[in-house]
Amino acid sequence: MNNFPVKKNETIEVEIIDLTHEGMGVAKIDGYPLFIEDALPGEKIEIKVLKVGKSFGYGKVVTILKSSEDRVPVKDRNFTKVGISPLQHLAYGAQLNFKTNQVKNVMQRVAKLPDVPVLDTLGMKNPWGYRNKAQIPVRKIDNQLQTGFFRKNSHDLIPLEHFYIQDPKIDEAVIKIRDIMRRYSVKPYNESDNTGNLRHIVVRRGYHTGEMMVVLITRTPKLFPTSKIVPDILEALPEVVSIVQNVNPKKTNVIFGDETILLHGEDQIIDTIFDLKFEISSRSFYQVNPQQTEVMYNKVKEYAALTGNEVVVDAYCGIGTIGLTLAKDAKQVYGVEVIEEAVKNAESNAQLNGITNATFTAGLVEEALPRLLEQEIKPDVVIVDPPRKGLEASLVDTLIETKPERIVYVSCNPATLGRDLALLVEGGYEVKEVQPVDNFPQTTHIESVTLLTKVV
Repeated sequence: MNNFPVKKNETIEVEIIDLTHEGMGVAKIDGYPLFIEDALPGEKIEIKVLKVGKSFGYGKVVTILKSSEDRVPVKDRNFTKVGISPLQHLAYGAQLNFKTNQVKNVMQRVAKLPDVPVLDTLGMKNPWGYRNKAQIPVRKIDNQLQTGFFRKNSHDLIPLEHFYIQDPKIDEAVIKIRDIMRRYSVKPYNESDNTGNLRHIVVRRGYHTGEMMVVLITRTPKLFPTSKIVPDILEALPEVVSIVQNVNPKKTNVIFGDETILLHGEDQIIDTIFDLKFEISSRSFYQVNPQQTEVMYNKVKEYAALTGNEVVVDAYCGIGTIGLTLAKDAKQVYGVEVIEEAVKNAESNAQLNGITNATFTAGLVEEALPRLLEQEIKPDVVIVDPPRKGLEASLVDTLIETKPERIVYVSCNPATLGRDLALLVEGGYEVKEVQPVDNFPQTTHIESVTLLTKVV
């Protein structure tokens, strides 16, 4: 028989002693951890125990008996339910401290590098309304087409009109598009039996240019009446320069399908980073926080320390944003990206900006780097910006064999960053410092830029 210090459905009083990396409050009863949403360190709270497991349990706030000085009013309680803004109840300064400490913890526990300097997280003056892209699911609620967001760990749609972390113009656009779809009785997607048609409304907006793209994700190629829907969107939203239909017939959590139909303009908008223009297509990866992207890329420039004589490899280059921002200070930039469509975007962006000392290759970085060496091209600086899973083990080995003078690691996941740094240090590199950057205020996500130098 289990002998836990708490029981399911029991109401108890607890004190919050910490936050998890997911932003949940931590309480302990006789050493048994309880994780509680919407709770902050220093608070005394009456909770209801929701779940009791072998190693830990979960609770729900009933009453806050003593509130934290860092607690602030929330924008919308639904944001906690859907997980959009899990830190919205925490003052922004405290959010930045939380993120700095998360990176420090990883340096100590995962990388085993407790002496590496972790700088204070670089935050925003206004940590709201920053996202330049929205992917909003569409479902049938109360017998009409509705937009919103899924309740955490489910596909139950909670209707929402204002997301607050998105560009307000995008929120307005989604509402107007939703109303146009209602006007023409477009059938919302039904996930349970893979029927209906409109699955998602995707909107991108250029922060500097104001250009807007609308992507309608549908189950079938037929979108009736397209001849009326497109003019109505253009009339309601004068900023729209591109309307794209993407067809995804599969019963899947993946948003985009393989077929794309151009309904208006071209499959791209243009935005700028520093003084460079970038073409962004409906499928392109592009940083969603344009203000903090420039903050982050300035740190990349600083760590790269280019003098005009260096050969730079931009690994995981995407549409070329990092490599092209470094090109004017480099001898030559070689970008590598596994997604061929992104490579074409990168080549087009180089031409768009008149940059002639940057070339881009489709393929795996761990295969491209040895080919450069065979051509007697040795990189002085390698920039890596991998997905959340971090670097492939084979790429870590290749970097150690290639021995660039500096590696600048742009990370969106402190855990995999810590793992990879430990391996690079073992292979002959020194971690000079880590700079966290808050690209996702109100959430627990943390970006960072790390400088590594070859040990002489």
